[in-house]
Amino acid sequence: QVQLVESGGGLVQAGGSLRLSCVASGSIFSINAMGWYRQAPGKQRELVATLTSGGSTIDADSVKGRFTISRDNAKNTVYLQMNSLKPEDTAVYYCKMTVRTTIWDPIADYWGQGTQVTVSS
Repeated sequence: QVQLVESGGGLVQAGGSLRLSCVASGSIFSINAMGWYRQAPGKQRELVATLTSGGSTIDADSVKGRFTISRDNAKNTVYLQMNSLKPEDTAVYYCKMTVRTTIWDPIADYWGQGTQVTVSS
């Protein structure tokens, strides 16, 4: 099994910054992709950014130029650096990793429990 644990959320004023982290542990042979999603109250979960062997992508137009996704392979960790935060960035942020647990198993998606980000105006 694979467990993902997010951290780094909190309350910040508009214009501030936060750095989210998501660490994967357990049976991991390879991590094919990493991503961050967010879900604001009353809204559908939104893809924010993804990271694969081919590179990184900021998928949400509203955060381009402000958010950056990166990874530390040695630590099985993905980060989301969030700058110039706005009240509309308020949401629960989730990480997802596409993992192969052994060389014989198919890849599967795993989710973290979510971390709350609240941006005050």
